[in-house]
Parts: sequence; C-alpha cells; structure tokens
Amino acid sequence: MSFDPYLHFQGDCAAAMEWYADIFGADDLFMMRYSEMPEAPPPMADSNRVMHSTLTLGGRILMASDFPPGEEGDPQKAVSISHMVPDLDHGQRIFNRLREGGHEIMGWSETFFAEGFGMLRDKFGTHWMIMSGPKQMGG
Repeated sequence: MSFDPYLHFQGDCAAAMEWYADIFGADDLFMMRYSEMPEAPPPMADSNRVMHSTLTLGGRILMASDFPPGEEGDPQKAVSISHMVPDLDHGQRIFNRLREGGHEIMGWSETFFAEGFGMLRDKFGTHWMIMSGPKQMGG
C-alpha cells in the first residue's frame, strides 16, 4: 500500500498536468473530462473541466482534477509534493522549470540534509519541495 497525491484545481487542471508531464518526462498522461462521464448530469455534461487525470513517474502516480463545475475550493494550500532526484543538475533544472511564473519560497541551495533543495509554489498554486543528492545524517 502507498499514498499518492491527488491535486485539485479551479479549471486549469489540464494545463497543469500537461506542464508537469513535460517537466518530469511522463509519457502516460491520462485525462477524462466531466463531459465524458456516462450520463453526466447538468452542468457537468457541458463542462470541459477535468474530472480525473493521472501521470506516472518512478512507479508512483500523480492524480488531479478540477473542482466540479460551480464548486469553489482552495487548490493545494497546505500540502507540498516532495520530489527527489539523484542528480544535482537534474534537480535544479526541475526546480527552475517549476518556478517559472510561480513563487520561490526557499531558493535552490545546499542544506545540511541535501546537496540541493528548494521550495516553491508553481503558477498553478501547487507547492513543491525538490531535493537531490541527499546527505547521510549523523555520519
């Protein structure tokens, strides 16, 4: 058993998931719209919002959807997605891409626990913690 994140957006899920698939090199992006739901009730039948989407990276799944039509919500306010890569340069490239149009919380730098670490909120409101080259603790 495992936990996999499920993100919620306010109408820009498709753009976010396409962007994440590009950044992380996922080639299995799946999206289903509310309008594709069997016997979708109004206003879902006319909605182009994403009802469910997935992409896979390293055997783990990132899932996401838009809030249903007419529903409000706070996308990703208090949750961060942590992504670890072994290569320092690769980690910094991912951090830099996710930072485009977003807000840097903690700049990319070496820390006591990692060769490279940074925190940000991307242009879609998703919070990320990117880390590469974890250091051995207590050694």
